[in-house]
Amino acid sequence: MIRLHHSPQTRSMRVLWLLHELDEPFEVVPHAFDKSLRAPEYLVLSPAGRVPALEIEGERMFESGAITEYLCERFSPDGLGRSPSNPERMAWLVWVHFAETLSQHCAALTQQHVALREDHMRSPIVMKLEAARIKKCYQALEDRLSPPIENRDYLLTGGFSAADISVGQAVYMARFFAKLDEFPAVRDWYARISQRPAFQASLPLPGTGIFTQDFYPPWEV
Repeated sequence: MIRLHHSPQTRSMRVLWLLHELDEPFEVVPHAFDKSLRAPEYLVLSPAGRVPALEIEGERMFESGAITEYLCERFSPDGLGRSPSNPERMAWLVWVHFAETLSQHCAALTQQHVALREDHMRSPIVMKLEAARIKKCYQALEDRLSPPIENRDYLLTGGFSAADISVGQAVYMARFFAKLDEFPAVRDWYARISQRPAFQASLPLPGTGIFTQDFYPPWEV
């Protein structure tokens, strides 16, 4: 049995989405996104006290990128994954891990907007810089999805993969802080992948999650 330790609207969402796409039996252990993740019993699963953590056949994993690689190699090596002999393997690895580049900017903005509860604690400069960095990531995706010859439906020519899941979840989070209006190829790609039943199944239930609103900077409103 696969057991995913999950908090809504965190990186564990990308593993939840992947598990729904794989259609393998699994169960979800819900966690609040709070100090309970530092409890000794949870630190056995994830030493840094973060989600996701994955239990599988008596072993445990943490780090969403590593979990994504393992699950794809085991259950869908040339479907949602790309095996080492696949010519798209290099690009698959790049985009699976590019999700973390985007996510780190989202994490910085989550800290500024959510974790720091008083205005005097927040830095407008940091918020502006991190929102701009998200847009630089959007531009990288726009370039990837809009090559000179023809538009791509997905990040890889061979079709939908865990690269779209990982980056798509990061874009889901980033949209709370930076709009997609200036990036039509990214906007259309995101609309396409977010219609998938597995994505919908990974969304937070009403009243759960970290975010209850968008946090667009004042100059975008």
